Amino acid sequence: QVQLIESGGGFVQAGGSLRLSCAASGGTFSTIVMGWFRQAPGKERKFVAAISWTGGTTYYADSVRGRFTISRDNAKNRVYLQMNSLKPEDTAVYYCAGRRAVRVATTPRDYDTWGQGTQVTVSS
Repeated sequence: QVQLIESGGGFVQAGGSLRLSCAASGGTFSTIVMGWFRQAPGKERKFVAAISWTGGTTYYADSVRGRFTISRDNAKNRVYLQMNSLKPEDTAVYYCAGRRAVRVATTPRDYDTWGQGTQVTVSS
């Protein structure tokens, strides 16, 4: 069973950058599709970005495309989310998630392993 632990969240002013990291342990990371989701207070969990096994295929939510970049390092069992040009509406708890499948997915129900989340707060 893969376990996921996020890090890198924090407080940043609008226009700033943060890099989230998700460390995986206990499984074969290189065969797991990875995704990032976020959840603001009182709102449902929403898709942010996802990446295929090899990193050759990536998907982004329209709201973050061009500002966020997902990447992975299978040798280090890590997936990253580089967030640039942050906006106050990016404020949320960010979760990394894993999916034991070939196809990349963008809905929370398609992922079977979740981290505990890391808070990102962007001030205006």
